[in-house]
Amino acid sequence: MNAAAAAALARARDEFPLVKTCVYMNSNSTGAVPRGVQAVLASYWETIAGWRDAVWERWWRDLHAYADALAAFVGGPPGSVVTDVNLSSLLGRLLGALDFAERPTVVTTSLEFPTVPFLLHAHARRGARVRVVQARDGASVVEADLVAAIDETTRLVCISHAAFETGALVDLAPVVRKAHDVGAWVAVDAYQSVGVVPIDVTALDVDFLLGGAHKWLCGSIETAFLYVHPRLVGQLEPPATGWIASRDPLTFGPATAYAETARRFASGTPAVLPALVSHVALRILADVGVESVREASLRMTSRVIERARAAGIEVVTPEAPGRRGGVVCLRFPGDARAVADLEARGFVCSHRGGVRVAPHFYNTDDEVDAFMDALVDQARRPS
Repeated sequence: MNAAAAAALARARDEFPLVKTCVYMNSNSTGAVPRGVQAVLASYWETIAGWRDAVWERWWRDLHAYADALAAFVGGPPGSVVTDVNLSSLLGRLLGALDFAERPTVVTTSLEFPTVPFLLHAHARRGARVRVVQARDGASVVEADLVAAIDETTRLVCISHAAFETGALVDLAPVVRKAHDVGAWVAVDAYQSVGVVPIDVTALDVDFLLGGAHKWLCGSIETAFLYVHPRLVGQLEPPATGWIASRDPLTFGPATAYAETARRFASGTPAVLPALVSHVALRILADVGVESVREASLRMTSRVIERARAAGIEVVTPEAPGRRGGVVCLRFPGDARAVADLEARGFVCSHRGGVRVAPHFYNTDDEVDAFMDALVDQARRPS
């Protein structure tokens, strides 16, 4: 990393008060929030305390600015992203817009976050047939297995870019290529990768990308987003909808047509405050550059793996840099209890089938070593 990039990361760290209070290695669960959010909250209070309806004109612009900033961050054009309160709502609307009559198969994996299989199986009543590709080692899915599962009956491939438990990355290129060869579409759950792994939806040619703000994007818990490839927008009409999804909602006239952008996947009155809050950190990340974030992440997670191996702790996450996202999952006897003990000592992480260690761009190499010193100490205690 060059000196300018390192200096930009150091300046960005100063914007996150949480990392001055503990050794915070939990960004894959909930990212630290920048101090600039305080001004947003104060402005929001002043706005609603002195309410005038004209505020909606400004908020409408702000909502679109945030959605378009997200689109740019993942390599999409303006109008290709819509935001809402959570990924489940957006994925549900996407699935509702699909016809499973002639192509009933949805290909997914055994490593998905629980909302995905739950939603997919709910659409079995509409004819969807879920085909689950198993992880061979319990930690990652082999792309060849995914490609083999996609055929002419496939309507959608719905997979995570990075597994939520282990951080294992999927190489999306061969999956997208096979899906498109047989006329299927690909929806990528990037909740566990966006903000720490560079993503370019245009270069990848993915059809849909979903993510959220409160992990690596360091935003609000109540904000998620959906990218829709521009070539597909006009083909889809989600039945679970609302007035904001219409072409001209602010006329308050009868809604007679869907919006001509990804906003057709919106619903009712939008969640304004979460978008305003989330835009603060997105600007910081865009300024720092996700490539610099990725470089710092790989350096620090490599150190986590090196220290774990030296201590005889099992590393569940794939060790090859191109095969892992931003989190390293570690296992040892008593690891669930160790997370609580570590937090009591000022070292914050999370547990999902193992200890998940997730340094982000606002962490330092010294913090990684201090965390691993404490974790190795915990691992060596009697279980």
